[in-house]
Amino acid sequence: MAEPQAESEPLLGRPRGGRGHDCPPPGLLACSSVQVGPGALARQDLCIDQAVVFIEDAVQYRSIYHRMDARSMWLYRWYYSNLCQRTLSFTIFLILFLAFIETPSSLTRSADVRYRSLPWEPPCGLTEAVELLCLLVFVADVSVKGYLVGWSQFQKNLWLLAYLTVLAVSLVDWAVSLSLLCQEPLRMRRLLRPFFLLQNSSMMKKTLKCIRWSLPDMASVGLLLAIHLCLFTMLGMLLFTVGEKDAEPNRERLAYFRNLPEALTSLLVLLTTANNPDVMVPAYSKNRAYAIFFIVFTLIGSLFLMNLLTAIIYNQFRGYLMKSLQTSLFRRRLGTRAAYEVLSSMPGQAGATPEAVGVKPQNLLLVLQKVQMSSSHKQAIVEKVRSYNDVLLSVDEFQKLFNELDKSVIKEHPPRPQYQSPFLQTAQFLFSHHYFDYLGNVIALSNLVSICVFLVLDADVLPGNRDDFVLGILDCIFILYYVLELLLKVFALGPWGYLSYPSNVCDGLLTSILLVLEISTLAVYGFPHPRWRPETLGLLSLWDMTRLVNMLIVFRFLRVIPNMKPMAMVVSTVLGLIQNLRAFGGILVVVYYVFAIVGISLFRGTIVAPFGNSSLAPANGSVSCGSFEQLEYWANNFDDFAAALVTLWNVMVVNNWQVILDAYERYVGPWSKVYFVLWWLVSSVIWVNLFLALLLENFLHRWDPQNHEQPPAGTPEATYRMSEELMFRDILEEPGDEELTEKLRRHPHLWLCR
Repeated sequence: MAEPQAESEPLLGRPRGGRGHDCPPPGLLACSSVQVGPGALARQDLCIDQAVVFIEDAVQYRSIYHRMDARSMWLYRWYYSNLCQRTLSFTIFLILFLAFIETPSSLTRSADVRYRSLPWEPPCGLTEAVELLCLLVFVADVSVKGYLVGWSQFQKNLWLLAYLTVLAVSLVDWAVSLSLLCQEPLRMRRLLRPFFLLQNSSMMKKTLKCIRWSLPDMASVGLLLAIHLCLFTMLGMLLFTVGEKDAEPNRERLAYFRNLPEALTSLLVLLTTANNPDVMVPAYSKNRAYAIFFIVFTLIGSLFLMNLLTAIIYNQFRGYLMKSLQTSLFRRRLGTRAAYEVLSSMPGQAGATPEAVGVKPQNLLLVLQKVQMSSSHKQAIVEKVRSYNDVLLSVDEFQKLFNELDKSVIKEHPPRPQYQSPFLQTAQFLFSHHYFDYLGNVIALSNLVSICVFLVLDADVLPGNRDDFVLGILDCIFILYYVLELLLKVFALGPWGYLSYPSNVCDGLLTSILLVLEISTLAVYGFPHPRWRPETLGLLSLWDMTRLVNMLIVFRFLRVIPNMKPMAMVVSTVLGLIQNLRAFGGILVVVYYVFAIVGISLFRGTIVAPFGNSSLAPANGSVSCGSFEQLEYWANNFDDFAAALVTLWNVMVVNNWQVILDAYERYVGPWSKVYFVLWWLVSSVIWVNLFLALLLENFLHRWDPQNHEQPPAGTPEATYRMSEELMFRDILEEPGDEELTEKLRRHPHLWLCR
């Protein structure tokens, strides 16, 4: 019987050459170290609390490598409570938002240097006091994290060490700022603020690691692009030159290839096709053969090398989502396995025979009562545990119980009302049928078509000369139908049944707003009649009220999406991607924030309003066509944080970004191009391609016919919602017992012994 006994023991009870944390060091007590006596009950409570923490770690995909004594676990659960985490998230948002209020303040109506009024500048010490409170919250955060993981693990964690360094630099810079009465030329701590957002997101950290892995391959393509640019720049300088026999100056040379930096900039912008065909027209007008130069450059650079960069980044990120899900699955399995080992090592846990080792269902029920998880998952697990009665749970059975966390959450709609009358039953059947939804979609489409017809007919008519009689009558009829449809659906499904469908909630909300607006319009302006053009009364004119009603009707037309399966599949896939794309959105916020702060430091006040010009049209007709001044791009400046963000966005889109490059070269100097080109590389080249790679990864897996099909959200057919792990269950690998055991043996704060 010795061999079966060894197989039935929990794996942490097996010795491995005397190494690991199988038994506590002298002076420390583990869960099973006190079997009888007054300390047994306290040890049992400790085991229950440890199991609770491990299961909550599994639910939230958190690491289990933290302190496991009673006081530390209380602090750990408090730290990850909703109140504490929301406070930390709000603090991060608040310290980032300070950039809009601090000097230079963004609290002006316009960013245009010609019309911008003097902004309100906060007094010295106001924003600094808010910033100090935020920094103190971060000090408490890093202190709690350092205590929970232990000093030895803290020293090995580069993110925590960087967190501590950033806080130290920020506090010193804050003190320097106050000592100089907020008149310092540069605030280093503003550049460091995005780090607080980075360190608080594990997904963003993983994304940065993947970007670091992709940098060598991206650098190789970048080198090819640089060689391509330099080669064609030199060819262009040789082609578009002024010869001795030329009777007139070379317009191409003067406009785009005047010198080496200008030529390099022109071709770099052509790589983004922002100045095409402008850059080619002067030479092409002179000789059609010159078009070959620009076409070949665009084919190699834009269509080959840039797409090659996209392919390389996608190849690097092809397994990004799967690696992330695999890591999450391993953390969940490790947490539940740790909970099993803790509960199975409790005093009095053995069964009727000495060989039996497992977890009592009663103890697991005590744990589940304390665990914070969704009520549906908890209820499903509790029902399965109760079915075991007093039979000990083996490790496999224990793990299977928590597979419920990976399964879909069943969405049960409330029961429909029961009517006794046959007429009412027939009406309920008709109005709850999906054909009734189709009829509503046809009516909504008719309403949208009528709005489009009147938009076309009244395109060139001033609001004061429009006759809104017919459109007003149609709006009244359609809105009455929408209200009737809402009431009939409530009759058929019941109030709670109607609200259980997200599409109905959105539909009902818009219908209610439309009804209120229509009643307000009729109360103020009366019923529609021919030549219905009353004067403006109240807050909004009749035309404004009509526009608002029609805009809401357009939004209401989105109700057709759940009833069109291909479109519903696309929309549900996009909505499902939001969670996975949050990390990339966070990275973009960080990059925007840093570049905006650097741009303010470099270019603030360089764009100055033209003297004596306050009109929309430039007073000086001598400005060149297509220039910064002629296009009135005065709002594209770095005079405040909000304006800097918009300017960076315009450069990232690369439409007419050469205009901004040229303006800042003239107002600041040629070195300004380095800033904008670097921003283009980071945002438009690297980040956009990373975004595209992750988007393709998600779509390919979600639309793979071998995977489970995600039902469209918000439809009556969508009775359940799949988790990511269940959707990719065929691809993810279950961790083995040996791998889990080895990880548990390396836990620095957990000791289990039999």
